[in-house]
Amino acid sequence: MKTFARSDIGRIREMNQDNYFISDPNDEIKMFIVADGMGGYKGGEVASALAIESAKSYIKNNFEETNKDKDKILDLIKNAIEYANMVVYERSKEVEELNGMGTTLDVLIIQSGKVYIGHVGDSRVYRLRKDFFRKLTTDHSYVEQLVREGNITKEEAYNHPKKNMLTKALGCTAFVEPDVMVKGFQKDDILLMCTDGLTNMVREDVICDIIKDNPETACEVLVNKANENGGQDNITAVIIL
Repeated sequence: MKTFARSDIGRIREMNQDNYFISDPNDEIKMFIVADGMGGYKGGEVASALAIESAKSYIKNNFEETNKDKDKILDLIKNAIEYANMVVYERSKEVEELNGMGTTLDVLIIQSGKVYIGHVGDSRVYRLRKDFFRKLTTDHSYVEQLVREGNITKEEAYNHPKKNMLTKALGCTAFVEPDVMVKGFQKDDILLMCTDGLTNMVREDVICDIIKDNPETACEVLVNKANENGGQDNITAVIIL
């Protein structure tokens, strides 16, 4: 298994509030986390870092109890995200300038030919299998809701003025219900984890072509492309193959 990652401040923001974690290749737990923070001066930066650290620690401390059972791993990820939500929420209440901070969070564990996913917010997980590029997560956003209800098209969603409005984020309320799922991860599959700083600036078909062209350099190329197209937000891409 190989992993590549790049995170960039973009061309507009004053700081990078994205964060990511990649487990050491020698670790038993193959874990990958991406978070896109939001909220005030340094609030988003604190929220994303705190969420990743909390979820990571929870999983490491409790993974052995799963015995690598599918349902138990899904429960572990769900509990880890709920724990991270509580930690971020409590911190936001303790420190006045952090009040209202939050973050997206995507947690992946790869185990025995499967990828286990926990998801909150509008960062995304994609899988490229042969020529089929599929979004595995569903955005928790107002615009995604409009698309699902048939009120707007996917093309209209791409340029919608409220496309950054989240319906669910981590750390903003006392409780959050993450999406959890398990998908196949076969030989030659490629996974992409990314924040909306990429997907709002680069179309999915272009992202797919860049990854297919050379997955080992794709993170850098994707970030550069997002910046060329405006770089209106922080940009993070993690590729696993």
